[in-house]
Amino acid sequence: MNPVKRIRIRGGRVIDPSRRLDAVLDLCLAEKRIVALGDSPDFEADEVIDATGLVVCPGLVDLRVYLREPGQEQKGTIASETAAAAAGGITTVCVPPDTVPIIDTPAVAELIKVRADQSDRAWVLTLGALTKGLAGEQISEMAALAKAGCVGVSNGLRQIPNTLILRRAMEYAATFGLTVFLHPQDPWLSAGGCAHEGFISEQLGLPGIPVAAETVAVARALVLAEQDGIRVHFTLLSAARSVEMVAEAQARGLPITADVAMHQLHLTERDIANFNADCHVLPPLRTQHDRDTLRLACASDVVSAICSDHQPHEPDAKLAPFCATEPGISGLETLLPLGLRLVHEGVLDLSTLLSRLSWQPARILGQPYGTLQIGARADICVFDLHRCWTVDAARLVSRGHNTPFHGWELKGRVLHTLMEGKRVFTLEDP
Repeated sequence: MNPVKRIRIRGGRVIDPSRRLDAVLDLCLAEKRIVALGDSPDFEADEVIDATGLVVCPGLVDLRVYLREPGQEQKGTIASETAAAAAGGITTVCVPPDTVPIIDTPAVAELIKVRADQSDRAWVLTLGALTKGLAGEQISEMAALAKAGCVGVSNGLRQIPNTLILRRAMEYAATFGLTVFLHPQDPWLSAGGCAHEGFISEQLGLPGIPVAAETVAVARALVLAEQDGIRVHFTLLSAARSVEMVAEAQARGLPITADVAMHQLHLTERDIANFNADCHVLPPLRTQHDRDTLRLACASDVVSAICSDHQPHEPDAKLAPFCATEPGISGLETLLPLGLRLVHEGVLDLSTLLSRLSWQPARILGQPYGTLQIGARADICVFDLHRCWTVDAARLVSRGHNTPFHGWELKGRVLHTLMEGKRVFTLEDP
């Protein structure tokens, strides 16, 4: 086995939101850890990465990534999608429980861990199932799932219609200190829909999903969380009213957090006007008012994390009529560049963006990632804030090329990604 290299990342703009650090410094890595910040003249490096003019930050932490393995390897594998994560500067991904088979037993969680360790491109964390088989009828064996390493519990994209079962499941999760990750969507109000209910869906003749499908589910979960003091994380919020409800709950001191998908901060219902199946997502793209409110919520800390909601698909999955296509975007490699677009537009400052993409998602997961503290794991992203490039779906590292951002010109590109001080990605110029 080759010894771990001692690396000096020299002269970069080091930004660590966990320490409110933003300064031009050297970063020294040894034995898989960060061992020094600053000049450190006594540190003898085996390798030097010249980061002059570049940004050095913690490896990104993505709260919602479908790796497609086990069960849907025609769409992607742990190896292919963690390679895509590395190309996007992401060193930690969190996998929802709706794999095939479902993560409702320790064996499935352990299988994913073993294959992630074999790939060795990113840390792969799992959410266990909130109910057995995600069927919403029986509470899962959360004690066993927590022991197997699951960092939270969720019912994935499937809803729990019975409010009593949801309450008991949330209470049971709390006894093990597990955060409950909820994708709020009322199954009856959203049934059969594939687009935001509004003028555009009516014009296109597409069945709509009203905002109420999300806000009703948010309201129900907030009432239960407040009554029992349960820690809840809402994932993939899409509506302005949902954000307002979360803000009100946070103001009352409830332990509530939330994230949004990056594509919801850039696209609106108007982007489906030509039946672009790459814009078929759940929750659906909503109005410009909703998008702008989500942006403000990210800037104000109401929404403390931005995720990719990465869902790679094989080409055939997007070739049917709009509503018959499979929803989802391949988003790992555009997560940071699209975030930097928000910085260039003045929506977020750079430190706030990196906080939403690293330190705060790690805090939600209760994991020691997303920081450049001395002694922390040497998970590092080095990127060029000003490098321009054009998104080419065919050249994505991910096995899924289903991106609505094909042809977009973006400013900001990952050049190096390190995991425990080992390079797992370096950009090769064409």
